[in-house]
Amino acid sequence: MIHELDCCGLECPAPVLRVRDALEKETPASIAVLVDNEAARQNVSRFLEHQNYQVNSELQGGEFRVVGRRSEEAKATDTASPLPVAKASESGMKKVMVLVTSVHMGHGDDGLGDMLMFNFLKTLKEMGPDLWRVAFVNSGVSFTAEGSEAVPILQELAEAGVQIMACGACLVYFHILDKMQVGTVTNMLEIVTGMQFADSVVTV
Repeated sequence: MIHELDCCGLECPAPVLRVRDALEKETPASIAVLVDNEAARQNVSRFLEHQNYQVNSELQGGEFRVVGRRSEEAKATDTASPLPVAKASESGMKKVMVLVTSVHMGHGDDGLGDMLMFNFLKTLKEMGPDLWRVAFVNSGVSFTAEGSEAVPILQELAEAGVQIMACGACLVYFHILDKMQVGTVTNMLEIVTGMQFADSVVTV
């Protein structure tokens, strides 16, 4: 029997939290989650995949039905775990998470703030292998979208193994979810979990 969840109308990260709670309580072999926006579809799908579910989704009358089916191997494992984070490096390198909350750096002149933030993103690679994750929220998500001069910079970081993530609710709010060019859609649960497991968090 498939476990059904209606998460339409719920704001991020509520859909993922409800799915997590359902998996922790019942560990269903199959689960179907109804959501009403693309960001929620991606977040729920990715969470289920991390919990070893085979996932597919389809659009039904303006809503997405995300279905996850648990493999036989996965059924033998423990119940739902938090969203995955990178394991500590065996070489002793730190995991630095950078949270970008705006297109500007600092307060005062926005033109100067724009220039400073762009230069900051260009310089992030100087952190070397310690740089683990860069998460964008609020207007900062525009750096991951089509038309941003920061896209090639972030693509270079991603190719080097840095996780680039953009808040799905923010992408939807600014109507740029379909223009995202680099990274993956994320949610507040994953951001908070990442902050917990990072060795240090830099917020700009």
